[in-house]
Amino acid sequence: MNYNGVEYNECDEVYPPAEDTFLLIDNLKVNEEDEALEIGAGTGLVSICASLKCKNVTSTDINPYAIKCIKGNVKLNKRENITIIESDLFENIQNRYDLILFNTPYLPVDEEEHIDDDYSKAWDGGEDGRLVIDKFIEEAPNYLKEGGRIQLVQSSFSDNEKTLEMFKKIGFKAEITALEHVFFEDITLITAFKE
Repeated sequence: MNYNGVEYNECDEVYPPAEDTFLLIDNLKVNEEDEALEIGAGTGLVSICASLKCKNVTSTDINPYAIKCIKGNVKLNKRENITIIESDLFENIQNRYDLILFNTPYLPVDEEEHIDDDYSKAWDGGEDGRLVIDKFIEEAPNYLKEGGRIQLVQSSFSDNEKTLEMFKKIGFKAEITALEHVFFEDITLITAFKE
């Protein structure tokens, strides 16, 4: 498969690139000197696209199948500036970055529909769709360099206003910088930086 000139393979047990992935790629705010971190990289497509425009990318996922998939796609594209780390959000991250990217697990999932496996962690956002988003917003500033920024994808189902409000509370300016209407929801890209 190919997107914007980047070859990639989809892998079993790994969230395949979809509208939310492409929304993030098409609106990446990456500078040449940036050191970027992608949380929940899946196939690695966003990380690879970012790596073509910046200094380096650290690509992470909680899913061991995704880690294997990212490695394969990085090799396929002969990218030398991507580091791959298995991590639950920032658990195994030590550095600070200019840019943090995250296509969040934003779908609201009832307790009885919840499946505890690696694959569903890519989209299962808990009962209100915010289980991972809230934790991410609380932790992310600790891994940003001075003047750094965050780009995250979520859905109108998981309360965009709450995300904007949470960023505001921690001193960030945040806004919806891109949006795509899909079926019954809006997929939104929120960009945030310290004021």
